[in-house]
Amino acid sequence: MELQAVAREPDAFQRGLTAAEIEAICRRAFGATAERAVELGFGAYNSVYRLEVAGRSEPVVLRVAPEESAQFGSEFRLMRNEYASLPWLAVIAPLLPRVLAVDWSHEVVDRDWMIQTCLPGIPAPEHLGNYPRSGRTTFFRRLGAIARTVHDVRGTHFGRVDGPPYTSWSAVVIASLTQIADDLERAGLDAADVRKAATLAEEGRATLDEIRDPRLLTGDLWTVNCLLDAEAPEPSISGVLDFDRTEFGDPAADWTIRMAQAKQDEREAFWTSYGDLDRSPAATWRAGIYEARHLAAIRLERHRLANPAAVGDSHEAMQNVLAELRR
Repeated sequence: MELQAVAREPDAFQRGLTAAEIEAICRRAFGATAERAVELGFGAYNSVYRLEVAGRSEPVVLRVAPEESAQFGSEFRLMRNEYASLPWLAVIAPLLPRVLAVDWSHEVVDRDWMIQTCLPGIPAPEHLGNYPRSGRTTFFRRLGAIARTVHDVRGTHFGRVDGPPYTSWSAVVIASLTQIADDLERAGLDAADVRKAATLAEEGRATLDEIRDPRLLTGDLWTVNCLLDAEAPEPSISGVLDFDRTEFGDPAADWTIRMAQAKQDEREAFWTSYGDLDRSPAATWRAGIYEARHLAAIRLERHRLANPAAVGDSHEAMQNVLAELRR
């Protein structure tokens, strides 16, 4: 089998598979051998390969989770959460890859893995810049419509789709901040400001619990997780990927909403299809708590990606958010 792997530092978080491991996975999934495996460089959590398998006319995508011993508590078994989310994501099924095989047994390799169909298209970060800025509003308008469709799905509990289930939104937010703080401290990083955010969330529990209707959150949907039609005259989303961080809660807490508000540019078209946000004082305060949670997760990710400068930058941003929350 021909294997093209991404070169990484020996201590990098992402760990590739050997040719023998990929062969074993293909035999388990298809009873066939892999002829070629190309590791894809995008993504910063799972290891991802495009496979050409004997007897199959179309390539498939293999996604392999990190070893469980390397996973943080706040990111534990994310692939299993994505798999549990698929019935809830049926509203956007035509845009999603189909799952062909999945294995949590750790019998073939000591990691969770999933094989999916290979969607046509080019990653949006690579192709969106080929269109004039004035034309990119089409992309963000479509992204807003996709987010709206997902956020309209009602869940049966608060928290991650695969659980544990919570009966209140405040309990999810407080537990999430606390778990990320625990992860940061186990990694040897300062998490005092994250714990302050958890304390403020506890003090504002009643405001968080004004959210009584658990809605489905995408968790991580933005340009990096979109594919574009290579031939379309204007940006056309042909697929969306990586829903491993889905949860039920307040749509305003979703990463997609955070990113849509990050700049005043062509992304403002997002709101023409998504709709208006609640701008009440209570919603504004909740948004501050959500930003603290995003910043805490970003700090953890930057540490995982061995970017100490960005880890340091997160402290100033967090202090600004905490100051606003205290006011």
